[in-house]
Amino acid sequence: MGRVLVRVWLDDVRDAPPGWVRAFTPEEVIGLLRLGKVTELSLDHDLGLDDGVSERTGYDVVLWLEAEVGSGRWTGPLPAITIHTGNPVGRARMVRVIRTIHRLHAMGYGRRAT
Repeated sequence: MGRVLVRVWLDDVRDAPPGWVRAFTPEEVIGLLRLGKVTELSLDHDLGLDDGVSERTGYDVVLWLEAEVGSGRWTGPLPAITIHTGNPVGRARMVRVIRTIHRLHAMGYGRRAT
């Protein structure tokens, strides 16, 4: 039986568009990424997950992916990543990390050896 592939929409307020799986936390998205099931991500930055110690955001997802690719633990194609946040500062931070992810991947980090 083939693997079920998903498009993941991370947002605490907005409903996912048709055909997307909605996630509410970075941990949910990372769990799906670890399973290798995600073909596309659309990320919000501000998730309302401030526990008084640290705020969990969509930025956490791209930082995790950057670490996975940079360390060589990510083995396979990258999901397409878009950002749908209204936070311009958060968007800029996330875009910088996504660019780094793509640079690392293009340099051969996180690719399967043939």
